[in-house]
Amino acid sequence: MKAMRHVGIVVTDMEESLKFYRDLLGLKPMVDFEEKGKFIAELSGMDGLVLHMVKLVADDGGMVELLQYVSHPRKRHQNNELCEIGPAHVAFTVQDVEKTVKEFSAKGVFFIHPPLVSPDGKAKVTFCKDPDGTFIEIVEELH
Repeated sequence: MKAMRHVGIVVTDMEESLKFYRDLLGLKPMVDFEEKGKFIAELSGMDGLVLHMVKLVADDGGMVELLQYVSHPRKRHQNNELCEIGPAHVAFTVQDVEKTVKEFSAKGVFFIHPPLVSPDGKAKVTFCKDPDGTFIEIVEELH
């Protein structure tokens, strides 16, 4: 393996998700397109697939790929927990976790708990959820 390429997150409403990932987290959109046809249908195993995809990049080059399955919509997960099988969360590093919590909370984002210092004292962390219930870890590295 050469490198981790991106994290793909399925969303129900691209505009709502962009408000979170672009406007709140500050990720920068690189690509925004709709894909359909033989290639994506074959790749996904979903006949007639129409996929709206937005690729966003963080300042460090990390990428998030938001995927809205336009032709095959699904409902949001309800009451999911961090201990669910499969991808549990996506983590982002910020300069100031307290400031981030304050800014996000003012825009309606709910945090599971206030920022906590890790037992080794190296990080201050908290969790919130994106508009579809995906857990997002917000981390401030302490020096």
